[in-house]
Amino acid sequence: MKRTDERSVVVKAHEHPRFVEDCVREMLRQVVEGYTDLPEETFVMARQENLETIHRHNVVAERYGTLGDLRAELHSGEHRAHHVTMREWLEAPGS
Repeated sequence: MKRTDERSVVVKAHEHPRFVEDCVREMLRQVVEGYTDLPEETFVMARQENLETIHRHNVVAERYGTLGDLRAELHSGEHRAHHVTMREWLEAPGS
């Protein structure tokens, strides 16, 4: 990042604070809305780790699954109990 951009990034972060979970949700929303031509069986994974300076632990959030499942969740607003893992996706017939 260029030094001239730093101020705007810091100001934006302070004006719109988000938890790691919110960041992951936003990443997935942008993938779902931005890649409408990808097939439903496309595997997607989003992960963020916040490096904590005042706590003794970092904060991590991640979400994964097929694009079809993610689209359905965003459309309905209902959370699915099972998310397809990368292993399940890779081992599925026809992968």
